[in-house]
Amino acid sequence: MDSTALAPLGDGPHALQEAARLVVGTGNEHEPGTRWSYYNGNYILAGAVLAALSDTSYERAVAKTLLGPWNLSRTSFDAPRDATTGWDGPTELPLLGYPRSRRPSGGLWSSVPDLLAAGEGLLADRALLDDIRRPRTTPDDPVVQGLGWALGSSGQMYLNGRLPGYRAAMLLIPDKDYVSVVVTNQQHALHAAARVLSDMQQPLTNDDLATAIDRFAA
Repeated sequence: MDSTALAPLGDGPHALQEAARLVVGTGNEHEPGTRWSYYNGNYILAGAVLAALSDTSYERAVAKTLLGPWNLSRTSFDAPRDATTGWDGPTELPLLGYPRSRRPSGGLWSSVPDLLAAGEGLLADRALLDDIRRPRTTPDDPVVQGLGWALGSSGQMYLNGRLPGYRAAMLLIPDKDYVSVVVTNQQHALHAAARVLSDMQQPLTNDDLATAIDRFAA
């Protein structure tokens, strides 16, 4: 299932639940636990479960369980008034809304200070951190993956995000209490952002992760 199947669901209060039903109805490409594959439908299911367990909307559940407790005051599903314009090369791109049915897979507006604070919050919660970074993949899979994060050979955790006009990447080294973030408003800047993150962590690990960070979930 791809994003075009979710477009007709609109942005009503039940859009996420309908999206989750479509994901379940589509089924799995492989038997669970036999093969790694990056799939945004997994995030949609997780978001629907969070909303159901919280007995509220997904957006309110995120605010209650994450944004509020970690004081992420500059992070929201609503575009801020001073939102930075995204670019595709020399072309300025309009601000686009992120469909409500897909929000567990993206759509949050944030800032570098808030993303660093989120990384620090994760580093401080060792029980949550250890669960997230426990490998879920097999030796035959093309990457080593925890819950949502790719894992480097020296214990790094990294990911990137991509939307038209914007690119972002984040890297943690839990054993060094280290977190770094790069956010850009240029659609073609992910390769450079990955190089910056890799170069910053390399003195701590001797690993070159630029290619891996760039290719995350590609």
